[in-house]
Amino acid sequence: MISPDFIENDALAIGAQIRAGRTTARDVMRRTFARIRRVDAGIGAFTRLCESRALADAARIDARVAAGEDPGPLAGVPFAVKDLFDVAGLATTAGAAMRRDAPPARRDAAAIARLSAAGAILVGTLNMDEFAYGFSTENAHYGTTRNPHDAARIAGGSSGGSAAAVAAALVPLTLGSDTNGSIRVPAALCGVYGLRPSIGAVSADGVFPFVESLDVAGPFAASLDDLELAFRILSGRTTPPAPALRVGRLDGWFRRNSDPDALAAMDAIAEHLGHVPLVRFPMAEAARSAAFLLTASEGGRRHITALRHTPLAFDPATRDRMIAGLLLPDDVLAEAAAIRERVRAGAARLFARHDVLIAPATPCTAPPIGGGTIEIDGRPANARANLGLYTQPLSLVGLPVLTVPIRRPGRLPLGLQFIGAPGGEAALFALARQIEQAGIIGVTPPQALSC
Repeated sequence: MISPDFIENDALAIGAQIRAGRTTARDVMRRTFARIRRVDAGIGAFTRLCESRALADAARIDARVAAGEDPGPLAGVPFAVKDLFDVAGLATTAGAAMRRDAPPARRDAAAIARLSAAGAILVGTLNMDEFAYGFSTENAHYGTTRNPHDAARIAGGSSGGSAAAVAAALVPLTLGSDTNGSIRVPAALCGVYGLRPSIGAVSADGVFPFVESLDVAGPFAASLDDLELAFRILSGRTTPPAPALRVGRLDGWFRRNSDPDALAAMDAIAEHLGHVPLVRFPMAEAARSAAFLLTASEGGRRHITALRHTPLAFDPATRDRMIAGLLLPDDVLAEAAAIRERVRAGAARLFARHDVLIAPATPCTAPPIGGGTIEIDGRPANARANLGLYTQPLSLVGLPVLTVPIRRPGRLPLGLQFIGAPGGEAALFALARQIEQAGIIGVTPPQALSC
């Protein structure tokens, strides 16, 4: 039997109940913090709680409801953010111990402000890989975030705290960031919905940067309705119904090394829709390599002063990759930039024929904490280093991607990527609704948290 707390993992329902006076924002906050304290000790999603702020905001929401005002569609809905979003009065750590004593932010990040204006209430900050450089949220300073489906496994990263908090029903909405897969990988491994929007769709004002040419902020949720509402609020865009969709399945790079169950889900979608051809993404392997190189170089350059003067303050895994990025020759980086433009042109030609492309999100389910290997091209390979196998080629050219959980009760989560042309989020949500109604995708609460 699933804990009754899971019924509260629905942002739209919470907002509707508070606006109708059937419960109060203060009572929702009380139950939210009680659940976080009870459950998060075994997960490690949160780094800080904002309880005083949240209770004050809840009192204001309740006062507005009592006065007959509408506080917004997310009235009293608790949410939390990856610890690289500015929160007024707090240091923005970006997962780094060296930033614990940074000057506190003067105001909230724009994304937080937008959700707050719609009535949502910030309850805390969430764990991440240091400076958003990683796929596992095994943070040397703030600890490891555990997967709610199996506490011996990683939650994915770098937005691992954001995905785990939703999967564990600690809050119904969270914010994360995605450079090379940092929303998509943890969403898939934790079995929730996550959206990497088009570049520029959600304001990055007040978000600590990693690789500005690739970084995007986006939401996680346990339902498509909640995720779409959050995106509309964050972006200020509507997502009108999409016309008949032209859908393709990515072949080649995206089928090699994939979990057979992910391929089976893609085949089930093709059978349901009737005609979903296999197509090739342009230069996928080269695109992944280029994303690796540009990420390491730009990330290293951003932190070059600290790397020179206080290298031991970094998480060793982060430090070593950034130093390697600083050593890359200019001609190699120029070639990576040229590959990006060729991939961009090829992707535009592909999206002239298709509205949505489907691919696996990760090559495997969540690996064990502390390492592990998976088979890549017939050879053992580091699991953590290869979790972005299918996300990195898409990041290089800034495509919007909706990660959806394959419905597989009682088993570790796997996810698919629904990929669109820039600005094509409406098509992604439209396809996801069709496939969810067919029973192929959907969130399954972790059995590990049943009672």
